[in-house]
Amino acid sequence: MFSKILVATDLSEASRRVIGCLGGLQALGAKEIILTHALGIRHLDYLKYEWIKSVEPVLFTQKKTLEKLGYKVKIEIGDSDPAWEINRIADKEKASLIAIGTHGKSMLSHVLLGGVATEIMQTARKPLLIIRVHMTEAGNVTKCKVVCHDFKRALLFATDFSDTAQRAFTYVEKIVENGCKKVTLIHVQDKTRINPHLKNRLKGFNQIDQERLEMLKSKLIDKGAKRVDILLPYGLPISEILKASKKGEYSLIVMGSQGRGFVKELFLGSVSHNVVRQTSLPVFLVPAMR
Repeated sequence: MFSKILVATDLSEASRRVIGCLGGLQALGAKEIILTHALGIRHLDYLKYEWIKSVEPVLFTQKKTLEKLGYKVKIEIGDSDPAWEINRIADKEKASLIAIGTHGKSMLSHVLLGGVATEIMQTARKPLLIIRVHMTEAGNVTKCKVVCHDFKRALLFATDFSDTAQRAFTYVEKIVENGCKKVTLIHVQDKTRINPHLKNRLKGFNQIDQERLEMLKSKLIDKGAKRVDILLPYGLPISEILKASKKGEYSLIVMGSQGRGFVKELFLGSVSHNVVRQTSLPVFLVPAMR
């Protein structure tokens, strides 16, 4: 399913730990990794070769880590803006997935695991696997920790029934075909849209959406899932998805990165962005067709 994956690295300790947790992707068909680092020095060619000499030893060390996990690894170094280079190289190499790490709530600094991760989420044309890095401060020392997951153990799929969510569901089907046996489907009846004028129609909305979820459940059972649960809460989508994610011992959240109300300028307030910021789980985001 994801035979070739682009793994973005900023050469930090956090990136090293993310890379060490990618062995589980083999269960989803991963065989080859494009290990990618962007220098961010376009128009400064006189610095390029000096910088490459300084980053290559770290990249080769990370390459060896991935090779020990069983992957065939190719290194790609880009000159320009990281988000632009990651998308360019992913297209050039025909990668089926981009894997990055993120600090989560601290997405403010201009490093790959910070602000650039947000930019990649806005611009990516490929599905994204976003792995949370837990950062802690001890005196003057910053420590980072990544929890490694079996990515197909149990999935939480959040849908708003948009075209992008339907596209994301096709990946859920593929993950089930690759061996995932437990999936929970969640659709949140958004009270900010329903309250107060449509509250009297909530029962009807629930009936329609329950039927939609049952249809998705049937498809997953046909693909080999052994247990598919359905959640249809009423509340705030971000809060309800995060609440559900803490209860089911999930290994992955799957969702579309742009829903019904997507406007590029409002991306930072979107459900998918806020779930990524606040969850401790890896998130698999599927972008809209561009």
